[in-house]
Amino acid sequence: MTHQYPALTAEQKKVLSDIAQQIVAPGKGILAADESVGSMAKRLNQIGVENTEENRRLYRQILFSADSRVKKCIGGVIFFHETLYQKADDGTPFVDLIKDKGIIVGIKVLVGTRALPPLTPSPPILGRLQPYLFIYLWTYMGLRARLSPLQNGIVPIVEPEILPDGEHDLKRCQYVTEKVLAAVYKALSDHHIYLEGTLLKPNMVTPGHACPTKYSPEEIAMATVTALRRTLFPSAPAGITFLSGGQSEEEASLNLNAINNCPLPRPWALTFSYGRALQASALNTWRGQRENEELATEEFLKRFGGHCCVVISTPLPSCLSFL
Repeated sequence: MTHQYPALTAEQKKVLSDIAQQIVAPGKGILAADESVGSMAKRLNQIGVENTEENRRLYRQILFSADSRVKKCIGGVIFFHETLYQKADDGTPFVDLIKDKGIIVGIKVLVGTRALPPLTPSPPILGRLQPYLFIYLWTYMGLRARLSPLQNGIVPIVEPEILPDGEHDLKRCQYVTEKVLAAVYKALSDHHIYLEGTLLKPNMVTPGHACPTKYSPEEIAMATVTALRRTLFPSAPAGITFLSGGQSEEEASLNLNAINNCPLPRPWALTFSYGRALQASALNTWRGQRENEELATEEFLKRFGGHCCVVISTPLPSCLSFL
């Protein structure tokens, strides 16, 4: 298949690979601080804080002002567009707060999702094909947005997510995850994407929130690693950085730990790109009060010690479009 962008040079490939590997260095993951204004409204409303730009800045400051302890566990931070231009109380740009710790700054460049129209008329055959047509169109449109950044030294994250809403069980989630990942990597290959210069940010294979059956972290780990092994090129992506997908801090920690202890061969760096699963405790501690800021920052740092998500027996690693 032809493609409209020229092939990467050896130098461009090295730049991309080096950046991706730095983000997913052993023991490190991603802080996903890229919530949109609408997403932040939901989080702030839960603690009774008005969703203003200043309050969003104050909250992000709690995370970004964490001391150098955080650089041992965070390889990259994903910013939202608004956050990219905000500053700390002392005038230091948030970007500089992150870069000064040796952490790579990324930016969320996509603006949301769009529903595809139903196929009409929809005879039985088209009805059966519609889910597969959707996967094809979704991967194609997503790739169009990722080809150009590769030419400019920006590491893209491929983020296919199977939503955890519904009653589906673990087996069903694994089946759908495998179909989506297979389609995504077929499209990446067709478009000649340099996979070593990318990161994959998939969902873990988990049951739907309303599923009556409860599964252990070990069962989730086995299903997740099996799905990856069946669909990915053996070791091409620089790393796999799981999103938390609505899991609690504890669930996300235990499941990631189990994934890194799964007995199946795992040729990839397996780490996290968590938002809420790293921030929930800090948010609840802060509650919009200036006097709680230091305590909230310490609560955030606790996620990287003790029983939290970064404490796993196998070194972690991590990424979105990283500059």
